[in-house]
Amino acid sequence: MSKTRQNLEQAIEGEAQAYVRYLAFSEKAGEEGHPGVARLFRAAAQSEWIHAKSHQRALATDSDILDSLSSADKAAAAVQTLRSEGKVGETAENLASAVEGETYEFKKMYPPMIADAVTEKEMAARHSLEYAMSIEMVHAKLFKKALQDPSAVAASSYHVCPVCGHTAAEKAPRKCPYCGVDASKFIEVV
Repeated sequence: MSKTRQNLEQAIEGEAQAYVRYLAFSEKAGEEGHPGVARLFRAAAQSEWIHAKSHQRALATDSDILDSLSSADKAAAAVQTLRSEGKVGETAENLASAVEGETYEFKKMYPPMIADAVTEKEMAARHSLEYAMSIEMVHAKLFKKALQDPSAVAASSYHVCPVCGHTAAEKAPRKCPYCGVDASKFIEVV
């Protein structure tokens, strides 16, 4: 098995875990009276799912991990498991955890994976991994800002690019700054 295939499998697993964590963190933020943070976590979860599916397409095979989360019921069950295991803290803790996770991904995890894809001339993998790395930087910035004052996160909606997962507050950009998708294609998360 090539290094790129191994990397994609690892990346799918990491993105799927982030998807479930962010759904759980969203519930907790809502319970604690932080609706803007809850929306931010839901938008980031949507983006992580897009990354996982993109990696799966680059791998050109099905993923048991993604299949296990493919319906709302399955995802909700995974969220409840995470919560029952005590892996969901208070909103500020969850935001700090999200900043740490996103920063790890864009600084440590994705760069060597991209280098492997370049070396192995795996262009689909390279593009998928580069998009994910870029958007993890966006998420880290959004989470850092929210961590400063969770009560001040007032975005009424977020918009997520269906190709690369770029996440924007309030309205979609005219064109995605990462992949060029038109604003009309963005997924609104309220």
